[in-house]
Amino acid sequence: MRKNLKKYGATPGGCAVRNVLDRLGDKWSMLVIIILGEQGTMRFNQLHHEIGDISQKMLTVTLKTLEADGLLTRKVYAEIPPKVEYTLTERGTTLLPHLEGLGEWATTHMQGIYASREQYATGA
Repeated sequence: MRKNLKKYGATPGGCAVRNVLDRLGDKWSMLVIIILGEQGTMRFNQLHHEIGDISQKMLTVTLKTLEADGLLTRKVYAEIPPKVEYTLTERGTTLLPHLEGLGEWATTHMQGIYASREQYATGA
């Protein structure tokens, strides 16, 4: 077990897998990455419109977090009104097949998961 943990970056100071999942496991980050992966470079309002039910503040926080992790870039154009575009970096692009795999797994197993939750809730 410890050998496997070291394989994934577990150290006394933390775990790489937990650290990444903590950042990407929020409600919006994976969705932003997937949308930028599908659509390419987008402006803030395009992203906001595409996602729909995210607040502007939460989208701003999510984009800043992804930028800080080097998963996307933010390009500001010196125009009035300001024009800002977001693009996945090479690192961000390498995440896409993994997120797609997770999405496929979730789609395949979701009905069974719902059934298990229902069974668990009823005590059966």
